[in-house]
Amino acid sequence: MENRTSKPWLERALRWPLLVILPVVFLLTSVRLLLTPAFVRLDYALPGFPEDPYGFTLEDRLQGAKVALEYLLNDQPIDFLGDLRFDDGQPVYNARELKHMEDVKVLVQQAMAVWLGAVALAAVLTLGLVQFAGGRPAWRALHQAARLTLIVMALLLAGIAVSFSFLFVGFHRLFFEGDTWLFLYSDTLIRLFPERFWLTAFVGIGAGTVLLAGLLLGLSAWRLRRLAGPRIPEAEGKA
Repeated sequence: MENRTSKPWLERALRWPLLVILPVVFLLTSVRLLLTPAFVRLDYALPGFPEDPYGFTLEDRLQGAKVALEYLLNDQPIDFLGDLRFDDGQPVYNARELKHMEDVKVLVQQAMAVWLGAVALAAVLTLGLVQFAGGRPAWRALHQAARLTLIVMALLLAGIAVSFSFLFVGFHRLFFEGDTWLFLYSDTLIRLFPERFWLTAFVGIGAGTVLLAGLLLGLSAWRLRRLAGPRIPEAEGKA
């Protein structure tokens, strides 16, 4: 017989935070998967990706993006990028770009810390539900969290489809001060990561989150059916 808590408030106290935290886990997992050279290579290879009008080759972009990603994820100071030079001795990044990359690094590393904390907390809450409420309530909470994630992602992807530029600007105004994220088309950051790059990234984050939530939705639905057991056929009517 399945263990059930005699304290409904305890089950709610474990379930409701899980409904909030799991969408964050799915979203930031997708973000982490995109912070890789493999995604950059895929993004650049998609049909219609704009060439750099100022002369970067594909290999130049791949190498530059790889170094930029390394900086965002390592513990090095901004000199990691600031010391880079073109063949003619000119700096790869100007002062404005370097300041923005410092801000982005703070945001990325905070997001990764939240991701790891959310994963750990989601695991604790799930195990707590199993321990104090039983398997069915735990799987039901996971199923609900997956459904909530899909709803949120549907709204996000709809926003991207309607007006990506508005969403993109709103994201930068939310996380960065003033106009520190605005650059010339000739600046290295724009040459490496034009707006088309970020369109694919946002769609990729949404799609990855949908995939993860969809997998959990299917798995949890299957487990709930198994835990419900076989259906007992209705008794036939009397003659």
